[in-house]
Amino acid sequence: MSVANTPHEYTLAELCIAAAAEAFRGNGEVLATGIGLVPRLAASLAKATFEPGLLMTDGEVYLVAEPVPVGPRQGYEPKIEGYMSYERVFDLLYTGRRHAMVGPVQLDRYGQTNISIIGDYAQPKAALLGVRGFPGNTINHANSMFVPNHSTRAFVEGEVDMVGGIGYNPARWPGGKKPEHLELRKIVTDLCVMDFGGPDHQIRVVSLHPGVTFDEVQDKTGFPLAQADKIATTAAPTADALAMIIRLDPHNLRATVFKDNPPGVRAA
Repeated sequence: MSVANTPHEYTLAELCIAAAAEAFRGNGEVLATGIGLVPRLAASLAKATFEPGLLMTDGEVYLVAEPVPVGPRQGYEPKIEGYMSYERVFDLLYTGRRHAMVGPVQLDRYGQTNISIIGDYAQPKAALLGVRGFPGNTINHANSMFVPNHSTRAFVEGEVDMVGGIGYNPARWPGGKKPEHLELRKIVTDLCVMDFGGPDHQIRVVSLHPGVTFDEVQDKTGFPLAQADKIATTAAPTADALAMIIRLDPHNLRATVFKDNPPGVRAA
């Protein structure tokens, strides 16, 4: 048996990183952007292993031949292979040649996302980041999401409190016409992996993390979920993937993603 398939221990964060990396499989030469620690490590893992054609920056202004590890670099020198100014990012963005993985605060049944406010827009309970790049991103290129706390506060019953990122709700499409590059792909949470493969792009559970049931996921979601014909168990990261995650996150920042850094296999 190869080392890549040898049984091994892994954390929930590492399980989510490996699962989120799969969202980039088959992307080819597009700009991969991971917003937040898990999405960044996921995109980096994909490029470093099974999707080497992904374009990735050093987080500043250069394209790099290999993902830059997160945290203090301590002598690491990025392997620069090109120039990627802010202007050039938009050249890719506007033509659909980008895949971003983001972390919305709220998400609804349409895949609409919110990072702006909680509560009524005129008098919100909390003011957050504003819509940032979500409107332009969601009408121009593929997007996936990472939600670390799967709950009805994140997956809301009605529409999100403010639609910052567009989804599969025709009432919100500019001019009532579906944007050409609108494509929502994967949602990875602390409980499961979902996609938009249900009827009329309904959010669908495709895999459950070890020890999690569909009923638990549904109870923590504010709207009905579709189910894949056969719901899989989220694949454990291979030993090779774990070794790469350690290289990409040498300071173990991933241990801070979930409280107490729980194991990837939930105890019975």
